Amino acid sequence: MLLEVSHVSKSYPGLPVLEEASFGVAAGEIVCLLGPSGCGKTTLLRIIAGLEVPDTGRVIFDGRDLADAPVHQRNFGFMFQDYALFPHKDVFANVAFGPRMQGLPAAEIAARVREGLALVGLDGYEGRRVIELSGGEQQRVALARSLAARPRLLLLDEPLGALDRALREQLMNDLRAILKRLGLTAVYVTHDQEEAFAIADRVLIMRARPESGQGGWIEQDDRPDQVYRYPATQYVARFLGFHNLVEGAVMADHASAGGSEMAGTKSLPASCLVDTPLGLLIAADVPRVCAPGTPVTVLVRPEAADVQPAGASGPNIVPGLLLDASFRGSYYLIRTEHAHGLTLICEASIAAGDLPAIGQPLALRLDPAALTLLPDRR
Repeated sequence: MLLEVSHVSKSYPGLPVLEEASFGVAAGEIVCLLGPSGCGKTTLLRIIAGLEVPDTGRVIFDGRDLADAPVHQRNFGFMFQDYALFPHKDVFANVAFGPRMQGLPAAEIAARVREGLALVGLDGYEGRRVIELSGGEQQRVALARSLAARPRLLLLDEPLGALDRALREQLMNDLRAILKRLGLTAVYVTHDQEEAFAIADRVLIMRARPESGQGGWIEQDDRPDQVYRYPATQYVARFLGFHNLVEGAVMADHASAGGSEMAGTKSLPASCLVDTPLGLLIAADVPRVCAPGTPVTVLVRPEAADVQPAGASGPNIVPGLLLDASFRGSYYLIRTEHAHGLTLICEASIAAGDLPAIGQPLALRLDPAALTLLPDRR
């Protein structure tokens, strides 16, 4: 690993911020620290940069312990949410700041400025004043400035947080493409999962539990697709926006449960029969072996439900009441109530005329392939 963060903890008076954070970053890898406000992700980034000193633990870069390395000797680039540009200087002077601080000759500085601006799509902007630029253009200048110093590691703290949604979407794709083209190693902080998934090679979900007096720690470390599909805990699932978490216990694997009778399923070798408050459910997205009696959490993905008429019967049919429905373009977001007061929030691809009236009964058929078994961890 090029960067190793080992058992880093940090507290301020009366406020634990980080607890035993450990992870590594390979050369050329983009790792995202994703979590809510207060989980310690920015503090962790500042410790890597040398702007904060950890209470315990080590930061090692390219085999060297950075405990005694001041910020200016680390040669790390830092990109902030507020851009931190010099408003009284033009674009050239802003991008040239790092190379000038490194004492490079004027010709080399000019070449780096041109190269950096070309990378971010701002050729010919050298003479423009920063205050005349749009937010997206200012963000590109900030990125060009970070790249012009040829950092060994790029640290980004909510760099797209101040931009509107459409511009963020564009810059997410551009930013990843630029980092990959240059082969830069980067640690990226955000609270936005869409941003993290679009940019990162690996995502570290961070968690804080203020009520217990504990600082933030890393709850899950994996590729974006694996974090999304297989949240390690209920906390991760809820942070990612999954509301439908149903506790249950494994009864049997699919074959021993007579799963071949499940209508519409062809081959579900890894599926399980699970006893839940919603009834017996067949779940086909089972990432690990679950012996009978194992407590699990069933993640019912939003796309799992197919609306059926009230009174429908069969495997994975769950009766309930329609609480509300919201039109979302290609689907209706529906909220339904079921046995034991459980509610499900699902995306139903259905015409408005096929939905019952609010408060009326209906049934949901839950697709086994959209039911994921998670370990019963909070």
